[in-house]
Amino acid sequence: MTCGGCSGAVERVLKKLDGVKSYDVSLDTQTADVVTEASVGYDTVLEKIKKTGKTVTSGIADGETMSV
Repeated sequence: MTCGGCSGAVERVLKKLDGVKSYDVSLDTQTADVVTEASVGYDTVLEKIKKTGKTVTSGIADGETMSV
């Protein structure tokens, strides 16, 4: 994420995703911390973020490094 539009796009998809309890999208650190209900899997969140066209370089779920 290199601009406010980029972080805004990620925020918008997370806001619309059912089961997302909270999220923090940081342009400064280029990260998105997402807390979901147990019924929402890592792959679902990853897919939604990727659909914004943003490149995902790493992922962690429940303390484990995940593939992107």
